[in-house]
Amino acid sequence: MQYTTHYTEGKKVTFKKFSLNLAGLLFLPPDFDAARTYPAIVVTHPGGGVKEQCSSLYAWHLAQAGYVALAFDASHQGESEGLPRYLEDPTSRVEDIRSAVDYLVTLDYVDPQRIGAMGVCAGGGYTLSAMQTEARIRAAAGISTWDVGDSAKNGFPGVHIDNFLQKLLQEVAEARTAEARGGEPAYWKYVPDDSSEINEQTSTIQREAWEYYRTPRCQYPTSVNRYLVSSNDKLAAFDAFAHLDTVSPRPVLLIVGSEADTLYFSEAAYAAAREPKELYSIPGASHVDLYDKPEFVQPAVQKLTDFFGQHLRG
Repeated sequence: MQYTTHYTEGKKVTFKKFSLNLAGLLFLPPDFDAARTYPAIVVTHPGGGVKEQCSSLYAWHLAQAGYVALAFDASHQGESEGLPRYLEDPTSRVEDIRSAVDYLVTLDYVDPQRIGAMGVCAGGGYTLSAMQTEARIRAAAGISTWDVGDSAKNGFPGVHIDNFLQKLLQEVAEARTAEARGGEPAYWKYVPDDSSEINEQTSTIQREAWEYYRTPRCQYPTSVNRYLVSSNDKLAAFDAFAHLDTVSPRPVLLIVGSEADTLYFSEAAYAAAREPKELYSIPGASHVDLYDKPEFVQPAVQKLTDFFGQHLRG
């Protein structure tokens, strides 16, 4: 991996989401003093990711800057509980974030008035959605933000398929019918499993994500590259930015690579939000570059610490 410290230094914790135990990594400042109170950040991973990847990398960096930071596995994924396994349900993912806030406010050393949230890729979209109904999130940021509802309805960036949504929902219908009749659950891959599956039709974002998730660059055992086909009807019903205009005067920050083929998601979020808001572009970076490449992560972290430092002041 690009970094060797970002998940081994996190303290393993569990917290409740209804009856489920969610698995987290809690990062504390280097000079941590349990008698003090600190601002805290919830960090949400991308679709297909787990806490040990880019969410814990950002959480580790935020802890170095003086924050209590929590990276966690979504319910039904990673080391968190939840059946069926590998469900990607936006409503559930947003509730995971609320539950992470529930956990943070039980910690005596966390200031409940200074809680922020951030997420990467789909985690950025889920974070902005959670902020719309979770008033305890005082400031929120998205890194390479992705609206999973848009891509479920219209397809991945750079990929055009006629009648995409209708075909998608038909496949969901067939999968659900088969499972209702006793068949095994059907799964799709997020990205190719290996390089032999990459061809001229493979989109830029899938090529980038394959290198990140399926090679030693950041491959992790609990990131299995599978999600339930029956997740797609829930994804298609979701709109990450539907009521983003309602969060003002709580601030929103969007960090994106200037070369990202997903830039339009961050632009849509920026257009939907009211002030205070900022769209911050990192020159030369692609979508996945912001997950772990030091030359791009460092300016993103600096922007995050400036942003949260300004808006989560005591």
